[in-house]
Amino acid sequence: MGADDSEGLEGQQAQGQEARSQHQRLLEAARRLPPVETAVVHPCDTVSMAAAMAAAHLGLIRPILVGPPARLRAAAEAAGVDISAVPQVASAHSHDSADRAVALVREGRAEALMKGSLHTDELMGAVVARDSGLRTERRVSHCFVMDVRGHAEPLVITDAAVNIAPDLRAKRDIVQNAIDLARALRFPEVRVAILSAMETVNPDVPSTIEAAALCKMADRGQIGGGLLDGPLALDNAIDPEAARIKGIASPVAGRANVLVVPDLEAGNMLAKSLSFLAGADAAGIVLGARVPVILTSRADSEQTRLASCAVAVLLVDWRRREQARAVKPA
Repeated sequence: MGADDSEGLEGQQAQGQEARSQHQRLLEAARRLPPVETAVVHPCDTVSMAAAMAAAHLGLIRPILVGPPARLRAAAEAAGVDISAVPQVASAHSHDSADRAVALVREGRAEALMKGSLHTDELMGAVVARDSGLRTERRVSHCFVMDVRGHAEPLVITDAAVNIAPDLRAKRDIVQNAIDLARALRFPEVRVAILSAMETVNPDVPSTIEAAALCKMADRGQIGGGLLDGPLALDNAIDPEAARIKGIASPVAGRANVLVVPDLEAGNMLAKSLSFLAGADAAGIVLGARVPVILTSRADSEQTRLASCAVAVLLVDWRRREQARAVKPA
């Protein structure tokens, strides 16, 4: 996506449009970019193989299939796809698949990872391994990019899948990862709500104190690229009328497009409530490693898996442009 696309995704998000088209717009934006070399980790069931090959067919990724050869062939046959021309790396089992996929990244042969039919813990264990993994100076964290029916723009929710009870230092990285993702998705303005059960600082509720500290860290330049406010309750984070009634005046209150939850339990319940009660779709991505990790659930539809691939493509493109800007002579 070029610089002239800075109106980007939100510029297309006119009021009154079906919010379920948010993921479709992500796909359309990503398809205008070069495909990303992606190590697909252990796609040994029908769903994960079909999704990887569908993403390849749409030009989102160039897959490298990592898994036991016989199981890859069986999954491809069950999915009705031809993988004879697709690069493959043989592995012995799922843990070996994760290790070999991470090695492809370290060798410069892949710019993203895509979870197949292995357990998330197996894949993430290889990603965060201290000596052989893909660690950076940032804490690894997960973001859901929610496509909520009736909502005018995507909602980023973090962290609902990786960090169980993050401390303040970890939350700083979680917030920065989410801001970077929102910028990669071309949000013209990144508005981050640090959520709690209330909008006032209460010494008996630690999440309110951490929210206030994160906002002060943003004021001091320790977090950059977005507007922060918190603590905010969910209602006055996303509903302008609720913010007005509570007398909260800020550029974030009532208009947040990034929601930072206190802990994994709260985030998981929020994301699943939107999915199962409000019919939202949830694309998933892990950030903070050397490359994005496309992390999907076994229950995800193919459309949601494709949207997760699109998020990774947009993130890789943004990173490339940021790196080019950093080395550009003054």
